[in-house]
Amino acid sequence: MAEDRRGQRPARGGSGAGRASSSGGGRSGSSPRGRGARDDQPTGRGGSSRGGYQGGKSAGGKPSGGRPGGKRPSGGDQRGFRGRTEEKRTADQAAYDGPDLPEHITGAELDRGVRAQLKGLPEKLAARVARHLAAAGAFIDEDPELAYRHALAARARASRIAVVREAAGETAYAAGHYAEALSELRAAKRMNGATDYLPIMADCHRALGNPEQAIKLAKSPSVANFSTEAKAEMTLVEAGARRDMGQLDAALRTLELAPLTSKSRSAWVVRLRYAYADTLEAAGRDADALAWFHRTHAIDSDELTDAAERADLLERRQS
Repeated sequence: MAEDRRGQRPARGGSGAGRASSSGGGRSGSSPRGRGARDDQPTGRGGSSRGGYQGGKSAGGKPSGGRPGGKRPSGGDQRGFRGRTEEKRTADQAAYDGPDLPEHITGAELDRGVRAQLKGLPEKLAARVARHLAAAGAFIDEDPELAYRHALAARARASRIAVVREAAGETAYAAGHYAEALSELRAAKRMNGATDYLPIMADCHRALGNPEQAIKLAKSPSVANFSTEAKAEMTLVEAGARRDMGQLDAALRTLELAPLTSKSRSAWVVRLRYAYADTLEAAGRDADALAWFHRTHAIDSDELTDAAERADLLERRQS
């Protein structure tokens, strides 16, 4: 069974999908991600069916016009080919059209900086992209799959704008499409050079079974310039990656270097303490874990974690 990762996932902190104004429509950006195993890892696709194709000739040596097997499709095959093409075109068109846009979402919900990145687009196109981005931000917490589809609709129209790729990455991450999230955030980083995405990218590597890559990103020189909150997010991912590799002592040391005793009651402190308590319990240090679950609960006024329940279970076990 996979470990409980409540409070160990990075918050979405970019400027794309949920960077709506404080008047509404955005996401909190600080709530921990879900619990349990990631069982939706993408599977590989591919393989080819070359048939009788031999360098553009049929087996008999006559030119085939470049078609596998040297035959033109029969009538039925042509209909099947057209059907597959139309099916793909329909799917692509549906992705381009995107979900229906709620009337109350106008695009004005976005940050000024986000809207500024869209100014190079034709006016009507910019307005459509802005509405899809705003919708992505509005739905990312309650329906991340719907948010992702809105972000894909924006990307279909403006794939060369960094904030659009960022939105696609953030919503893909929220929806559990980790390979897609990693690809989109890499694209955004190439475009604008931003490092804000590194914690999420590192966690995507974890989800895809590459904890070593997550740790490599955690050691990036740019992390030294992160804000305290962003450093905490990367610490959570690095500690989780160490746990993935069975390195509990290293995970504890990683967390102990973080400001666990900060007097702040911010979400990042709550999540750091919870991760530390959870790792202590995994390491068999129940008494220490109990103390840190209590310390977590003491500042978790928004009940971001189940620290109180975990403490209660440990107390019952010890009694």
